[in-house]
Amino acid sequence: MITLTINGLPVSVEEGSTVLEAAQFIGFPVPTLCHMEGLTPYGACRLCVVEIGQGPTAKLVTSCTYPAEPGLKVRTASSRVVRARKMILELLLASCPQSKTIQDLASAHDVRHQRFRQEYENCILCGRCVRMCREQMMAGAIGFRYRGEKRSIGTPFDVKSDLCRLCGGCMYVCPACELRCTYTEPDKAICGGCANLSPPCLDKEGFDDMLCYMQPCVACEIQKGK
Repeated sequence: MITLTINGLPVSVEEGSTVLEAAQFIGFPVPTLCHMEGLTPYGACRLCVVEIGQGPTAKLVTSCTYPAEPGLKVRTASSRVVRARKMILELLLASCPQSKTIQDLASAHDVRHQRFRQEYENCILCGRCVRMCREQMMAGAIGFRYRGEKRSIGTPFDVKSDLCRLCGGCMYVCPACELRCTYTEPDKAICGGCANLSPPCLDKEGFDDMLCYMQPCVACEIQKGK
């Protein structure tokens, strides 16, 4: 067993665990999108970002791929982490604005505006389908192609794969192939139909190092009851 500190609390986990697994073990909520239990950690969406270290050397890392280390100090909801997650969600909304999963994540993290050019690519390159096909269905019928802005998912040379068994596993895990939100205009990219209240603690000074990580937030529940 190794011991690290998450949000000021000591956490003991088995050697080989990731920071995400350690945070989830003790109950700290860390949002994920490309991560899925049973599939190899990939770290593509960056949504599970956390802050490790202290002072000027502190840095942001993806918790699903970063190994839990003895003595590691982790913060799951510092102001730096919250800003990064909101930016990531805006980028995800620009790529796939009609995904219910992304819409729900945006609402839960108080994202009310999307400042980037709407693309409607309907693929965020999370790699869920590729890993599902290879690791769970033992087929490997699809994979990543090209690099940079041309990167996409499909079969080699766009030829129907003989390895595909039409199981539908790739569609089942894809956040872009699910029930869609209704808005399609760029100025209405964020529907806000399931929006949560903005945590009141975010507007107060002195919370840069650690913001509320509780679900539900105690301050928000008190605010609702007034």
